Amino acid sequence: MLFTTTPNVEGRSIVKYCGVVCGEAILGANVVKDMFAGVTDMLGGRSGTYERELLRARDIAFAELQQRAEKSGGNAVVGIDIDYEVLGQSNGMLMVAVSGTAVVLE
Repeated sequence: MLFTTTPNVEGRSIVKYCGVVCGEAILGANVVKDMFAGVTDMLGGRSGTYERELLRARDIAFAELQQRAEKSGGNAVVGIDIDYEVLGQSNGMLMVAVSGTAVVLE
C-alpha cells in the first residue's frame, strides 16, 4: 500500500477513485508517563515517553487507514492529511487522525 500526501503519484496514473478513508487512534496518558514527562520538562530535553506514544498512535491510525483503503478496493491513498489533537479532562488523551483518498493506481 502506497501512502502519499500529494494528490497523485509521479509516473503512475490513478485509474479509479475509491473514496475518502480515515484512520483514528486515541490513547490516554497515564499518571506515571505524566510524572516522567514532567521531570523531562523541568530538566529540559525531549520526552521520549510521549514521543513513543505519539508514534504508537500514528502507527495505529495508519494501519486503520490501510485496512479501510484495502476494503474499498484501493492500492494506494493519496492526499493524506495527519491531524493531532489533545482531548479529555486535563488534556489527558492524544488523538491522531489520518485521512486521504483511496485510489487504484495502474
